[in-house]
Amino acid sequence: MSERENPIRTEDPRQAVKEDVRAKRPDMYMILLLNDDYTPRDFVVWILMRVFFKNENDSKRIMLEAHTKGKSIVDCYTYDIATTKIKQVKILAEKYEHPLKCILEVQKAGS
Repeated sequence: MSERENPIRTEDPRQAVKEDVRAKRPDMYMILLLNDDYTPRDFVVWILMRVFFKNENDSKRIMLEAHTKGKSIVDCYTYDIATTKIKQVKILAEKYEHPLKCILEVQKAGS
């Protein structure tokens, strides 16, 4: 095979154009816990501990904030992780017949 037909370049790698390639940080999404008047507080704390791996004190704080303000930030995750956690909450809430709901909100750049 001649050099012309060879698809592999034989240029000096030191002469190649250097590109500054940087990986972009993934967008982050906040999971918000919404208050409802029917889901028991203990169940909400249990969900926060089981799905989001929060300790008991943080779980109680998040639950009380949602109860008093209508919603509370649980945590920030990449899209795939956030949607998976929201689905886990939905499955467990339905299994125990509670209307508990979490929603997704995009985190603004620089936040």
